[in-house]
Amino acid sequence: MKVPKVLLPEDRLKIEEAIGHHFKVKERLDRALTHASARPSKGSDYERLEFLGDRVLGLCIAEHLFGQFKTATEGELSVRLNQLVSAETCAAVADELELHRYIRTGADVKKLTGKNMLNVRADVVESLIAALYLDAGLEVARSFVLRYWAKRAVGANAGRRDAKTELQEWAHAKFAVTPVYRIADRTGPDHDPCFTVTVDIAGLAPEVGMDRSKRAAEQAAAQRLLEREGVWEAAGS
Repeated sequence: MKVPKVLLPEDRLKIEEAIGHHFKVKERLDRALTHASARPSKGSDYERLEFLGDRVLGLCIAEHLFGQFKTATEGELSVRLNQLVSAETCAAVADELELHRYIRTGADVKKLTGKNMLNVRADVVESLIAALYLDAGLEVARSFVLRYWAKRAVGANAGRRDAKTELQEWAHAKFAVTPVYRIADRTGPDHDPCFTVTVDIAGLAPEVGMDRSKRAAEQAAAQRLLEREGVWEAAGS
């Protein structure tokens, strides 16, 4: 399927209405939704925007947490920040906005809702934040971030630590063992790999996680095991 050079006007309008901002420079929105596999020319995809958007998101979230949780320690704020800027949270925002409908990619668009494409959806959200920042400044970017992240900042799982640390401490306390991670599979091209990692704890059935890096796949496997064993509340429950 041939990828259009720009978003269709009706699609651009739907996105702008959903995010509450009409772009002065339309190319910024087009670029924010263009994956490297579909870029019509060098530098026209979202990779550089993703870099900037990640920093803008971090600033907005850190500022919000600093004001919202006035008695929290630096460690507690860091745990909340890491959770809120994670790929899982960013992808959830992308799904809420239904951005997978509009991402311009050389791959099958339907695959963008799969676990192996979680990072693509997360990257697009960060790129969109950067596009808002460049088009209208920090206040508009902050308004967007707070609209979709403020409720998540006070969610049931917002203050939990990273999954590998939590699983290791739980396994030590309950079974006196250390979780063992191993790479079960690696697929995809070098620029966009997908790792499948298995985590084993003696006495329990193993669990599997998939993501674009080994570390992220380990975190995904640890999270699934924690949720399966009832240590963590399952996402979306």
